Amino acid sequence: MAKQATPRSDNMRLAVAQETARIMVQQSLTDFYTAKRKAAERLGASEQSLPSNREIEQALLEYQKLFGGRQYEDRLSSLRRAAIQAMEGLRQFDPQLVGPVLTGAAHSNSEVQLHLFTDTPEQVALALIAQDIPYHAGERQQRYGGERSKNCPCFTFMAGEVFFELLVFTLDGLREAPLSPVNGRPTRRARTAEVQALLSN
Repeated sequence: MAKQATPRSDNMRLAVAQETARIMVQQSLTDFYTAKRKAAERLGASEQSLPSNREIEQALLEYQKLFGGRQYEDRLSSLRRAAIQAMEGLRQFDPQLVGPVLTGAAHSNSEVQLHLFTDTPEQVALALIAQDIPYHAGERQQRYGGERSKNCPCFTFMAGEVFFELLVFTLDGLREAPLSPVNGRPTRRARTAEVQALLSN
């Protein structure tokens, strides 16, 4: 039988989540696991008291709202504007924004993550070349429900001070999003109009 959470363990989970958020922002870390382990070590937390990635993301949002101030708001707006510019330049691939720039959990080292859709990934490479954008190509494994996974082509590049990661899915990928590493649910995606609305708000 699973052990029930106690008020003390709940408090420790919250403390670890908040400390993880602080570490991620102040040290510009993007890896939840690394930051979580650092926080747990600092606080002397047990394995049972480690928060989920979703709890850490919530703590990140709260930390930024409390302590990020105008610098956080300006950085988030700048990243979203950069995302919109890239999405307009890649509109033939029905680009959609995902990740911390969409959710608002971004910090100074967060990258702009886009999902693109085409049955010929080479066309993405050609589009980047046509826009004089030097890139690195590789693959990223994506998880789906039912313990399924697949490797997707990935293109990364810098534009000014912003790092971009483009994951390329087949056209069928529009119907099923991969699972988010944060909450294990289908990844939230947003098209250009929705990102523009976020900026307006």
